[in-house]
Amino acid sequence: MPLRPRATLATALAVLTLAGCSSSPEVRKGPAETSARLAATLDSPIDITLRWTGDEPGVAGRTVEFATEKAGPYTVLEFMPPGRTTYRHPDLMPETPFYYRLRPYFGPASPAVEVALPPGEPSERELTGNEKWLTPRTVRGPKVRTAPLTARGAGGAEAAAAPADFEATVKHATGIHFTWTDRAAGEDGHLLEVRQAGSEGYRPVALLNPDINSFGLITLPEEKRASYRVRAFVYGERSNVVHLTTGSDPAS
Repeated sequence: MPLRPRATLATALAVLTLAGCSSSPEVRKGPAETSARLAATLDSPIDITLRWTGDEPGVAGRTVEFATEKAGPYTVLEFMPPGRTTYRHPDLMPETPFYYRLRPYFGPASPAVEVALPPGEPSERELTGNEKWLTPRTVRGPKVRTAPLTARGAGGAEAAAAPADFEATVKHATGIHFTWTDRAAGEDGHLLEVRQAGSEGYRPVALLNPDINSFGLITLPEEKRASYRVRAFVYGERSNVVHLTTGSDPAS
């Protein structure tokens, strides 16, 4: 899942993308693997499908990660909801090794806020000089009590560490500025999540660094009415690594 295609350059440089160009950080110390078991199938010479079984108590979701060498670096393909058990990786480079693994993440989300944007598109004036509110920042405020986050499954996503005071300010017809109070200690980052009108669940739209509490989003046309929330999270332990090598390009 890539970062928003209409995000400004300042935003794109400051926010880690959700797919295609974000490297996975080092694994925390603990058990060597998560309980999820990953398998891979070569559906065609250049299409791979991943399937997995198993679950961890309290998991908020999982990342699907790939590399072309077993030692990495690994790149996040997508942040998956906890009920998802398959992922298809199509149109791959021929005759290339691909390595895959899963990583669960844990952490509490803020209460959601509903946002209704004005119709149409923003004016040129509204699009000028908006880099400050779009750019992810840490805004200093009164000192607050924090709670640690740990990848412990059930009980590990302490409610006391959930982001508080989550607010959304409409800046123009496609722009929303989000702010919140960061109450987590030791988080790996924050995920801004959206549930557009008519959709069943939330999905991440931005991956933000630790301690960030201000961020602006350029929305998509289908998000004129949507619900948003922000989640502080930590990564759990990786799954087993699976390996397949693609075949020759059938179109060549």
